Amino acid sequence: MGHHKNVHKLSAAGLLISLGIIYGDIGTSPLYVFKAIIGERLITPDLILGGLSCIFWTLTLQTTIKYVVITLQADNKGEGGIFSLFSLVKRKAKWLIIPAMIGGAALLADGIMTPAVTVSSAIEGLGLIYKDLPTVPIVLAIIVFLFVLQQFGTSLVGRAFGPIMWLWFTMIAVLGFVYIMELPEILKAINPYYAYHILTTNPQAFLIIGAVFLCTTGAEALYSDLGHCGRSNIRISWIYVKICLVLNYMGQGVWLWKLQGTHLGDVNPFYQLMPGWFLIYGITIATIAAAIASQALISGSFTLIAEAVRLNLWPKVKINYPSEQKGQLYVPSMNWILMSGCIIVVLIFQKSVNMEAAYGLSITVAMLMTTILVSVFLLRKKVPKYLIAIFLTIYGIIELTFLAGNAAKILHGGWFTVILGMAIFSVMWTWYNGRRIRNRYMKFVDIEEFYPVIKNISSDQSIAKYASNLVYLTSANFNTEIESSVIYSIIQKHPKRADVYWLLHVDVTDEPYTMEYEVDHMIPEKLIRIDFRLGFRVEQRINVLFRKVVEELVKSGEIDITSKYESLKALKIPGDFRFVVIEKILSNSSSLHFIERLTIAYHKILKHMSISERKGFGLDSSFVSVEQVPLIVDVPDPIHMKRIK
Repeated sequence: MGHHKNVHKLSAAGLLISLGIIYGDIGTSPLYVFKAIIGERLITPDLILGGLSCIFWTLTLQTTIKYVVITLQADNKGEGGIFSLFSLVKRKAKWLIIPAMIGGAALLADGIMTPAVTVSSAIEGLGLIYKDLPTVPIVLAIIVFLFVLQQFGTSLVGRAFGPIMWLWFTMIAVLGFVYIMELPEILKAINPYYAYHILTTNPQAFLIIGAVFLCTTGAEALYSDLGHCGRSNIRISWIYVKICLVLNYMGQGVWLWKLQGTHLGDVNPFYQLMPGWFLIYGITIATIAAAIASQALISGSFTLIAEAVRLNLWPKVKINYPSEQKGQLYVPSMNWILMSGCIIVVLIFQKSVNMEAAYGLSITVAMLMTTILVSVFLLRKKVPKYLIAIFLTIYGIIELTFLAGNAAKILHGGWFTVILGMAIFSVMWTWYNGRRIRNRYMKFVDIEEFYPVIKNISSDQSIAKYASNLVYLTSANFNTEIESSVIYSIIQKHPKRADVYWLLHVDVTDEPYTMEYEVDHMIPEKLIRIDFRLGFRVEQRINVLFRKVVEELVKSGEIDITSKYESLKALKIPGDFRFVVIEKILSNSSSLHFIERLTIAYHKILKHMSISERKGFGLDSSFVSVEQVPLIVDVPDPIHMKRIK
């Protein structure tokens, strides 16, 4: 808890870290937003002022009010993000799992688009200095370098992110301010009338709103990174970031003012603000800022997957911790999926202007899902219902409008993110439901009935000793019950004699960093159950956690783990430990519905591709036995056979 208190304190270091971690995506949007708004349209005062007004009010309503003011209050013990929010509200209704999955899938799809768009937009500026320079190979090289770098951890590079992003924001503010001084009247675009006017009179209003939305695509990251920076630091640093962004957009508006009656073509207004001598420096800073934006999104995707695994919304995958930095993790499988996706995006769309067509669609969906979950959170916090209704109505209308504007992009590249998001959602949905179907057929028995048998097996010298300490993982939520498969393994499959039998149960809590355990001596010195209560962001290293608990029990004198073998007992050597992992296999069934059969078939494929439970729980492979047990779905018809003499 001390960490969370410190992280929420306002400090100069905290503000600088916030600049480096959070604002990469939203901060690099001036590279492509105005270019997307103008597109191939004729440049007119209405288009310039209307575009600027839309940008200003989107940043105000969507980013400032919805995320910085309201959503940051949904603080799960210092942590943010869509799965943290889901953990806060999931007890309110079972159906909330759907918006959480859709939002998570949309954010992961966005994680594939962002590096491609931002790096391409930055590198294309080189075309102003070196005509006919092929930018695609350079973009691909930077993207590959970024993803290869992930496995080494980014804590060292991370320290430089803050000062570099401060330099970036200051640079874009100065560039914009210089142009505003030439035409201060441009600031009248803050008047919401201009936004209203263009959206009600321009026949291409929906396409314009789809482009405007790109200015707020990084807003979700503000909430996701709450745990890294703290609410106060995010809120104060956002004031500086917003001023810098607005100044730059206004400066681009002034530059475009001189081009009235013409078309923009391939020119990027952002780079036109730079004097010729500064171009190479500006492009270098823009490229580094784009790489930082990509890095923040890649790290965010890893955190999202790790949370999904612990909430049983994603197959178990290998998760590494490459540095000592809190929250720093690396998911190899996701890293290479994201990298392949980025490379495919760059190869398909080639230029940032084409990628913009596919970009923004998935993040609109994620924002809509956040709105639903935040409304439930506000309900839980006893906020007056009329205020929640106002919040839901305003942001429902805004985000559905953005969604409609972005829907026009589906034919122009948006299909890519739709397919991507649906594929990711299908994995989450199948893993969650496949597990539910399997659990439906798991049979539990009253463990107390088997106490005498377990005692007898433990002291039966005619059975060869299987292990001094025999450990089973159980999914039984109550101490009074146990899976019938565990009893079958101990008593019938091959009677397993041990000095002590241990049952380990892991309960994932709604809080991020809970680390608690409870011990129940069911049969003193013979059968012990340990219930771990671990937060959804805690690594489930059961081997290490179990060893720690055993050490504490020995220290307190509750158990004696000295080996019972005479030769080892004399030397006070601890007894051996063996884990038994039971894999439940669902037998083919005709009684399941067609959709359930499809779900189980897909679940089997995902299970085959995921890592085993043994690796997932961090168990030492040399002390683990894996036993497969079929889950019987169909009750077989009684067999009648006639014996003949």
